[in-house]
Amino acid sequence: MALPLTPPVQPMLAKPSKSIPDGADLVFEPKWDGFRCLVFRDGPEVTLQSRSGKPLNRYFPEAVAALSTALLDRVVLDGELVVDRDGRLDFDALSERIHPAKSRVDLLAEQTPSRFIAFDVLALGDAVLLETPAVERRRTLEDLLTPTGSVHLTPATTDADLARQWFTIFEGAGLDGVMGKPNGPYTPNKRTMLKFKHARTADCVVSGLRWHKDTEPGEAVGSLMLGLYDNTGALNHVGVVGSFTAARRRELAVEMAELIPGGAEAHPWSQPDNGASRMPGAISRWRTTEQPWVPLRLERVVEVAYEHTEGGYPSRFRHTAQFRHWRPDREPSSCTYEQLEEPATYDLESVLRGEVRAREQGS
Repeated sequence: MALPLTPPVQPMLAKPSKSIPDGADLVFEPKWDGFRCLVFRDGPEVTLQSRSGKPLNRYFPEAVAALSTALLDRVVLDGELVVDRDGRLDFDALSERIHPAKSRVDLLAEQTPSRFIAFDVLALGDAVLLETPAVERRRTLEDLLTPTGSVHLTPATTDADLARQWFTIFEGAGLDGVMGKPNGPYTPNKRTMLKFKHARTADCVVSGLRWHKDTEPGEAVGSLMLGLYDNTGALNHVGVVGSFTAARRRELAVEMAELIPGGAEAHPWSQPDNGASRMPGAISRWRTTEQPWVPLRLERVVEVAYEHTEGGYPSRFRHTAQFRHWRPDREPSSCTYEQLEEPATYDLESVLRGEVRAREQGS
């Protein structure tokens, strides 16, 4: 590969920010919920690189084919691979594309084809564009890329008011928030960009725990397991709350010890016919053995912060939830899915066209 930049190249990263600012000289873009992907094309050779530097070609052959047709002969792009279903991004379906069997990969490439969303250009021909300001790189990207059915150019704006509208309505298509890119150089592996993500709270049943992997069982809590009741009365595993300090992990081990005696007796997650469709620690494509956990008596309620959910109904938290505080005023039975905020629906194709209009109900 004779490009001026060759893989692996570390992508520019982002740090969280609470609100979209005015007058900050930022280029705003939707925050796509997918796999970060750098694309290197040198004539017939196309390489897809993950954020960690690993090749992705074998998992997304349809993306390689589409980019071979859509891109100029010698170019390096930064973007995101996504999969959508029914007008919304579907991270579960995207994750399923990482499979060791070629037959399975080929089948999924037909059933759940990916899209590549381009949002930056790092090199063109013999020119490296890392030092070029973001607004100029955007103009170059617009000139070189002709969107197709599976290769797209992300919307972009310098208008903070418009970015705030995007933050609100694009979530309905499964997007993750808004990015703010300073009008400066592309800085590999530096958290130069800003990310503005959705955050919400929910009261959940503390249903179990996992001990911290670096300590003996009973010494420190690694994570608390969270449950919500669905409309049939079944308790579903919706995620975990973690990221505690070392001191807090040991304190939680003492606090939770009183809930362990009797916790396994009649615990709904210990019963195979409990009616719940989401259970903890199950064998999956990521694990070949069950992940051990300790059932607790269902007596404690915790308020957690979460960004958004995934997986349809009953859904689960997309990322590890953050501890807010205990809710001694709440009964575990009151912790239901009804409290979860659902974003208004919005059509993914409208996002790709940069439209702000919300989709009408039933359209």
